[in-house]
Amino acid sequence: MMWSVGILAGGKSSRMGRDKSFVELAGQAVIEHVIERVTNLGQQETFVITNRPTAYRHLGLVMVSDLVPEKGSLGGIYTAITHSPTDWVLVVACDMPFLSSTLLQHMVSLIQESSFDVIVPRVEGHPQGLHALYHKRCLDPIREQIEQDRLKVIGYYDQVRVRYLDESEYQGYDPEGWAFFNLNSPADLADARRVAKNSRPL
Repeated sequence: MMWSVGILAGGKSSRMGRDKSFVELAGQAVIEHVIERVTNLGQQETFVITNRPTAYRHLGLVMVSDLVPEKGSLGGIYTAITHSPTDWVLVVACDMPFLSSTLLQHMVSLIQESSFDVIVPRVEGHPQGLHALYHKRCLDPIREQIEQDRLKVIGYYDQVRVRYLDESEYQGYDPEGWAFFNLNSPADLADARRVAKNSRPL
């Protein structure tokens, strides 16, 4: 089963006070950690969703602008699914430096269960929509949500078939509990630097 990776890099970074993608962590920009962890997983293509392609051009990846601007993360997901050359696309955020490659591989293995449209982990019952696999069957319900300006990332889940992964399933791939960590504030960055200094969990 063919699949692709879309990295969302369109956040406003208001709490961080600067572009989260290029914050330095252990000698690399945060987005470079993300790219490193999704590289060589077997995907057909890796691309970045951004409305500032010149800022990301040095990464050497395909750049895609939002099809429907100013629609937040849901708009980015819609763009990623639409652009993807494959039926399935793994969507991750640009500010998740501790992604677990083995967890992502496990998620990809589940796309053989083709009856599902979304494959997404849950943390304490909350779906991690920016760490999920989406099938092109999601396009119509997402488009309807966007047209109604209902931009909750999981707002259409009741219209599609969702395969959830709960802690009992993914804990073995993420024993330290950092796979879903994302950078929203300077305090988060301080935590990330502490973790990166001690170890870089995969």
